[in-house]
Amino acid sequence: MTVSAKTIRKILIANRGEIACRVTRTARRMGISTVAIYADPDRNAAHVAAADEAYALGGTTARESYLDQAKVIAAAKATGADAVHPGYGFLSENAEFAEACAAAGLIFIGPRADTIRAMGSKSAAKRLMQTAKVPLVPGYHDEDQSPAVLQAAADRIGYPVLIKATAGGGGKGMKVVTGRRLCRGSGLRAARGAQFIRR
Repeated sequence: MTVSAKTIRKILIANRGEIACRVTRTARRMGISTVAIYADPDRNAAHVAAADEAYALGGTTARESYLDQAKVIAAAKATGADAVHPGYGFLSENAEFAEACAAAGLIFIGPRADTIRAMGSKSAAKRLMQTAKVPLVPGYHDEDQSPAVLQAAADRIGYPVLIKATAGGGGKGMKVVTGRRLCRGSGLRAARGAQFIRR
């Protein structure tokens, strides 16, 4: 369902804290009602007070509340929301949640599920951008991680190179290689399962 196919009169904000407050303020300026959701410890939180309505999800942890897709969708349906705004974090980059919203007849205010999937993997996103001719930092992003291919890629890119694990997260799994010694020792071990990026 696209935003143009249905008018949004009420948004359930599937988040808490400052981001939920910002969405509420913007929606109010647009003449759209808001529903806050909350876990038990957040019942007196600012985002709950700011919204037009509040819906208790129960639970004491994020997993038991804000991350429980079924509870969030049930809250949207129970309150008559037309749309769900995920804020950031929590369910905002969850393709399955975007699909579940659509299946429930709710507008997901965010990227389409296929876009979330494509951008969820940095290496897949870089390949997609490369195909679309978006300028990228020179690098190697392909599947073949054999030592000879990795060495040839590093030689082609030029040193130093940054070897980054595609699933390292938070800067983990990165190693700077300053010269051709990549083929010896720890440089090659770090390169396996990684992508090269020129620094």
